[in-house]
Amino acid sequence: MRSPEVVEVTSPRLYVGNLSFDAGESDLFDLFNGVGSVQNVEVVVNRHTMRSKGFAFVQMQGIDEAKRAVSELHDKEFMGRKLVVSGAKAVEERRSERAPAEAAE
Repeated sequence: MRSPEVVEVTSPRLYVGNLSFDAGESDLFDLFNGVGSVQNVEVVVNRHTMRSKGFAFVQMQGIDEAKRAVSELHDKEFMGRKLVVSGAKAVEERRSERAPAEAAE
C-alpha cells in the first residue's frame, strides 16, 4: 500500500482515507461535526457494487474548521482504522494527474 500524500488545506474540502468499508456518510458527518460545521459528506463508492472504496470527501463550513478537523482527526482511530485526513486536491489537479495513466492504458 502506498503512503498517502499529505495535501495542504487550501479549501474547506477534505480528503478522508483509510476509511472502514462499513463507515457511512452519517458516521462521518457525526465525527466531523464534533470538530466544526459540516456542509457535505460524500463516501466514494464503486458504481457497480455500490461498496465503499475506503475514502470520502468532507466539506466543512470554512478553511479554519477544515484545518482544525485535520489536526484533530488525522491519524485518529475510527471504526477500527486510523484515518488519513488532509486537504482535498482541486478537481483540475486530480484530472491532470490521471491523464497520463489513462493514456497509457
